[in-house]
Amino acid sequence: MVLFGDLAPGDPVTIQGLSQDLDAGMTPVREAIRRLIAEGALEFQGNRRVCVPGTMLAHIDEYIIARQWLDPHMARLATRRASAHDLKELERIDKRLDKAIARNDLRAYLELNYQFHSQVYAIANTPILAGMAEGLWLRFGPMLRVVCARMGAQNLPDRHKELLQAMEARDEDAAAQALWEDVTQGMDQVRAAFDDQSVIG
Repeated sequence: MVLFGDLAPGDPVTIQGLSQDLDAGMTPVREAIRRLIAEGALEFQGNRRVCVPGTMLAHIDEYIIARQWLDPHMARLATRRASAHDLKELERIDKRLDKAIARNDLRAYLELNYQFHSQVYAIANTPILAGMAEGLWLRFGPMLRVVCARMGAQNLPDRHKELLQAMEARDEDAAAQALWEDVTQGMDQVRAAFDDQSVIG
C-alpha cells in the first residue's frame, strides 16, 4: 500500500484501520507499522499519530544520487550473473509493462516497473545493496504515485530494452549505462513535477 501509493502523502495510518482493511490481526499490523517507521516510509508525529510523509522534496537530490549509484552497480552484477531463464523473466515483465503503458494503467505500471528493477536486484544477488534500493523505493512510493497520476503512464518512457540488449550481450558497461539513464530520466521527470507545484499540489 505504501510502495504503490495506495496510501497518499499525508494520509493517517492507524492499526485499527489497517487491520480492518487488510483483514489482519492487530499485532502483525502494529509490527508492520513499526518497521515502516524505522524504514522512513511512515512518520511518527506524536500523540501516537502515524502518517505517510507529506513530501520528499527536501531529499530528492539524495534519492537521485543513491539510485544513480545503486542501480547501475547492480546492473553490472546482474549482467555477469544472469541465466537465460533470468533474461526471459525480465523480458516477460517488460512486455507486461509495455501493455500497461499502452492502456495507461498506472497501478500496473508502478507494480511492473518495480518488479522489473527488483528482478534485476535479485539477479545481481547483492542483498545489502538490494535492501538499500528497496528502502528508497518504499520511501518514495507515495509521492511517485501522485506524480505519475498527473503525468499518465504513457508519458513515462524507460530504458529497459537497452538494458536487456546489453545483458544479453554480456556488456556490463552498456547495462550500467542503460540503467543509469533509466533512473536519471525517471527521477528528472519526478523532480520537474516537484518544481511545478500545479502538478503535485
